[in-house]
Amino acid sequence: MSTPLEDSPAASDVAPFDVAQVRADFPILSTEVHGKPLVYLDNAATAQKPNEVIDAVAEFYRRENANIHRGVHFLSMQATQRYDHARARVARAIGAIEPREVIFVRGATEGINLVAQCFLRPRLQAGDEILLTGMEHHANIIPWQLVADATGAQVRAIPITDAGELDLEQAVEALTDRTRLLAFSHVSNVLGTINSAKELVAAAKSKGIPVLIDGAQAVPHGPVDVLDLGCDFYTFSGHKVYAPDGIGVLWGRAEVLNAMDPYQGGGDMIERVRFEGSTFRAIPERFEAGTPNISAAIGLGVAFDYLEALGWDRIQAHEAALLQHGVQRLRELPGITLFGPDTATRASVISFSLEGVHPHDVGTFLDGDGIAIRVGHHCAQPLMDRLGVAATTRASFALYNTTEEIDKLVDSLHKVVNFFRDSS
Repeated sequence: MSTPLEDSPAASDVAPFDVAQVRADFPILSTEVHGKPLVYLDNAATAQKPNEVIDAVAEFYRRENANIHRGVHFLSMQATQRYDHARARVARAIGAIEPREVIFVRGATEGINLVAQCFLRPRLQAGDEILLTGMEHHANIIPWQLVADATGAQVRAIPITDAGELDLEQAVEALTDRTRLLAFSHVSNVLGTINSAKELVAAAKSKGIPVLIDGAQAVPHGPVDVLDLGCDFYTFSGHKVYAPDGIGVLWGRAEVLNAMDPYQGGGDMIERVRFEGSTFRAIPERFEAGTPNISAAIGLGVAFDYLEALGWDRIQAHEAALLQHGVQRLRELPGITLFGPDTATRASVISFSLEGVHPHDVGTFLDGDGIAIRVGHHCAQPLMDRLGVAATTRASFALYNTTEEIDKLVDSLHKVVNFFRDSS
């Protein structure tokens, strides 16, 4: 049983890893930007890739490139073996009972759309409700709105507190006999809030309501056990977990997935095709029409190898220390507002605003110092409305970041504050 994300170890409880050695595994971190060393603090948008992942993808194209499941020649059988091994590797990483429950998709967005169209839409009627939370990414809002608009159902959101958290009692009360699905983010991409996933799932399941968890921001920060969580679907993107772009996972219970009609039609998902009608294969092929992103799936499996070799306890402790240091240093800045809950209940993401300075100006100024952060609404406009801002600046930390990089961020932000103060 993996350690729940909510129970991340304290930095003092775990022997640290050598951050300099870890950074050497990521070649892009030696890049210079505008003549200055890159400080990459945009990990919630996408994480950088270690040599092991880059080499695995390159090695596939150098030595094994062929289509899978359709050839009897050596390269095809090798490619098939690597692809199937990647699926089994991912299943083991997230605590799935068996590999066939892992559906390879392009990312969390496609995973959510697949569930919306194949699972939920056929079950919706006018007056039914889909329950979300007030901190969702657009990818966990729009797909549900599309099926709601097509069926006469409604999308509702559990409100968040001023601290950026869910009130569990209020969340339970929002689950009614009209709720047909609860879908929520395991970790907020803006606030870093770690939602009480097990409690939310248990409340929904006690009323017979299926649950989807958007794990895009959770999987990079700690081990996830889908069986322990108790949900029906869990989805995440590979590019945020140090794997290539264009690959992601939708996990679902086998009996639920096999009862769903396919999302797309084409090669490799068919059992028998006739012009009068066709039959389809069981999972996972049922939902993987056409040639998949073979190399990226292999890279995703290798990314999990890399993370587990480092040790999740050490990764979580390191990121917890970065978060504590970041919050402490950022609070030194005059006119700063930090959004989100206490550091004990959040992942290593900090969103903030500076009084009198637009986030886009902050981002442009920091880029001049070689610092990459994210500015804007972060694909979470309803949450921005709740916070009373149009946009925020977001710094998000990963296993290869250092406290020295956070200090550079704060030094550069001091220059931003001074520049705009003197200009006013």
